[in-house]
Amino acid sequence: MIDTSLKQLSADLAAKKFSSVELTGAYLDRIEANDAAINAFITVDPDVSLAQARAADERIARGEAQPLTGIPVAHKDIWCAKGWRTTCGSRMLENFRSPYDAHVIQRFNEAGAVNLGKTNMDEFAMGSSNETSFFGPVRNPWDTACVPGGSSGGSAAAVAAALAPAATGTDTGGSIRQPAALCGVSGLKPTYGLVSRYGMIAFASSLDQGGPLAKSAEDLALVLDTMVGFDARDSTSLERSAEEYARMLEEPLQGLRIGLPKEYFGEGMSADVRKSVDEAIDEYRKLGATTVDVELPASELSVPAYYVIAPAEASSNLSRYDGVRYGYRAENYDDLLDMYCKTRAQGFGAEVKRRILIGTYVLSHGYYDAYYLQAQRIRRLVARDFAQAFEHCDVIMSPTSPSTAFRIGDRTADPVQMYLSDIYTIAANLAGLPGISIPCGLDGAGLPVGLQIIGNYFSEARMLNVANVYQKQTDWHLRKSPVASN
Repeated sequence: MIDTSLKQLSADLAAKKFSSVELTGAYLDRIEANDAAINAFITVDPDVSLAQARAADERIARGEAQPLTGIPVAHKDIWCAKGWRTTCGSRMLENFRSPYDAHVIQRFNEAGAVNLGKTNMDEFAMGSSNETSFFGPVRNPWDTACVPGGSSGGSAAAVAAALAPAATGTDTGGSIRQPAALCGVSGLKPTYGLVSRYGMIAFASSLDQGGPLAKSAEDLALVLDTMVGFDARDSTSLERSAEEYARMLEEPLQGLRIGLPKEYFGEGMSADVRKSVDEAIDEYRKLGATTVDVELPASELSVPAYYVIAPAEASSNLSRYDGVRYGYRAENYDDLLDMYCKTRAQGFGAEVKRRILIGTYVLSHGYYDAYYLQAQRIRRLVARDFAQAFEHCDVIMSPTSPSTAFRIGDRTADPVQMYLSDIYTIAANLAGLPGISIPCGLDGAGLPVGLQIIGNYFSEARMLNVANVYQKQTDWHLRKSPVASN
């Protein structure tokens, strides 16, 4: 059961080869046996998960199953789930239990999927390594001395360790794709607005987007079908006709035009990453695709622009955590102002405080025009560059991350070096474009390398097709981490 695709799991459940209770129990057993080594989960509730599995079995028996009915899915602990502890990886929400379901969780419930648990993450999704969580760092299943990437590192590690067949994540500047690359799994950030942000604890509202992580592009398509849907409660949710994201999976790639931006193939990329990505692109040429050089000149400014815009939005979004309405409150204080100060000082970690301070500064009088407004202008230039590039190509390919997984603690003393981990992923968020990362090799130490595929708006089905055809010809996505082999 553990090594099976979601499509096959769904077929086996329908054929009564095993029950959802048995499948869910198998994953819960694996979590109990293996999660202590990687710390991928913050909250697991076997009683609730097994109750959902029993309900799914009854639904299957009635002939009312959907593709994900009875299949366990882990959820990043940024999604509110009714009755579940929802912490966002922070002391500030350590004991918060959500009174409602996020739209995404609601859709999984309606599909009959089983909530396997809430996965660890960088605090309030702020980080590139999953080291900022109040609940401790997540460890990479390929090498537990290394980071899994962030901020959806718990979800990526859970899939890579075979603790869950699929998981949800969120991507603000690469937080699905980068951990997918470092953990050797597949991860997709949809076009901004396709997945409702209602019930997603906000970091940077104009950048945040939910998406799936799984072993393969085929699995991603099934999960994405469930996640996408219009929600009137989210003012940025797009009202579009439903589409089946697996519909193009098997189409040949003859004539596909792949754009290769010179800005993404310069200095700063490790030799192992370059080698694996070059070999993957060569494989695409063998599959009938052609490559064209494209330019994304504003992309070199995407990291500084992002680290103005995202902290600015974070400083606004996180102002609600004041100890008055919900969440953590300092125990000892003199007056209301002292309670605010001590609550936020004690409740937030160092990285969150750093970004709040930066965001407040760039929004302050006298600096708004110089920093925030300029960053928004750069954002427009980034989107324009992509629009011009897509006049000459169908998809853009690049490395997902400039390096493979680095050791825990190696970059915590240098925030700028940490921020550069997302140098290839941030631009897609600034433009609102969809992006996917798939495994394409291993480095000399046996750690996974990710290939990034960026598509034009609403081209998720085409991107999944491009990824799936490659995965049919290679086996990188089938390689198991040492923890998954246990």
